[in-house]
Amino acid sequence: MKIKSFAFNPFQENTYVVYDETKDCIIIDPGCYTEVERTELRRFITSEGLNPVKLINTHCHIDHVLGNKFVSELWDLELYMNKEDLPLLENAGNIGKMYGMEDYEGSPYPKHFLAQDDVLTFGESSFKILFTPGHAPGHICLYSTENNLVIAGDVLFQGSIGRTDLPGGDHNTLINSIKTQLFPLPNETQVYCGHGPATNIGYEKEHNPFLQ
Repeated sequence: MKIKSFAFNPFQENTYVVYDETKDCIIIDPGCYTEVERTELRRFITSEGLNPVKLINTHCHIDHVLGNKFVSELWDLELYMNKEDLPLLENAGNIGKMYGMEDYEGSPYPKHFLAQDDVLTFGESSFKILFTPGHAPGHICLYSTENNLVIAGDVLFQGSIGRTDLPGGDHNTLINSIKTQLFPLPNETQVYCGHGPATNIGYEKEHNPFLQ
């Protein structure tokens, strides 16, 4: 399994393209907002000869869904997410305007809802779904046992945690999600975050000031 990340939009949100030897790929949290960003994403997928098969949102804050419509229409992809984040998705346009993002084009309605312990497959690969609310009501993480990695969205960052002062956020819920869903994973598990650099579970257990 290979992972390519892009830092898109004013929030520097990490968009992930995950693929394997079959060349099938999934696109997670497309934050591409400008034409330049969309071109960068499209060129990478084309140059690598990849075949996008699924579109996933870890959660539906505006910076993670800006490219949903573009990705869905260009590659004819259906959206996968947790149903608890539907209100966020439906209100994303209004939130975007608050941040000056007048050109947000909306998002397709999800065709598939992902819940705890569901298995998301593509190519020869799979992710187990971890339900991790707190930053957003329907936040999910994608965990690959075989590859020892987790796509963590905005739950856990290097030395930090997701904000809980946004609509639907709750600090105690977030801490519980991290301690019950992420910290039981092996210490060497790589954590691919929604913003900033990757980290690993062991480092965050020992050094993250929010989790001591």
